Amino acid sequence: MANIGFIGTGIMGLPMAHNLQKAGHRLFLSRHFSAPPASLVEGGATVLSNPREVAQEAEFIIVMLPDTPQVNEVLFGDDGVSEGTAAGKVVIDMSSISPSATKLFAEKINATGAQYLDAPVSGGEQGAIDAALSIMVGGDAADFDAAQDVLTAVGKTIVHVGPSGSGQTVKAANQLIVAVN
Repeated sequence: MANIGFIGTGIMGLPMAHNLQKAGHRLFLSRHFSAPPASLVEGGATVLSNPREVAQEAEFIIVMLPDTPQVNEVLFGDDGVSEGTAAGKVVIDMSSISPSATKLFAEKINATGAQYLDAPVSGGEQGAIDAALSIMVGGDAADFDAAQDVLTAVGKTIVHVGPSGSGQTVKAANQLIVAVN
């Protein structure tokens, strides 16, 4: 099982993190914004001071945040994820954010030696609880393959859709289709 950093334990992130624990993965959480949920800590998660420390300890770093500015801050702010990444690590942004920002984020993370997957989800809170999310993944195919155990712990329909930014683009198109219907 993998060492996974998880940043963003809100409505969607908390059940996703629980499902990762249920699958046997070891979680690392950050208290930079607020105290991590007690249920994750009681389940064995390690609490660290900031996203940099989380990235240093984890093989995979999952970010599940509300919007582009928050992802940018967690990845590249003071003591951000990018300060703790290196070769062999994969950052997986599961937030739904700007496709153009995602491409820039991928370039910046890749420059640290780490890899980047954009993997926005669809399925809502119930899908997160049931580990039945649909996940549209952009990034390198080898990194997608390496992340399969992590992704299958939270989702049922997991599709590699192309290079970095493609996951966000497909998610945006999906949202437009849902809105039209």
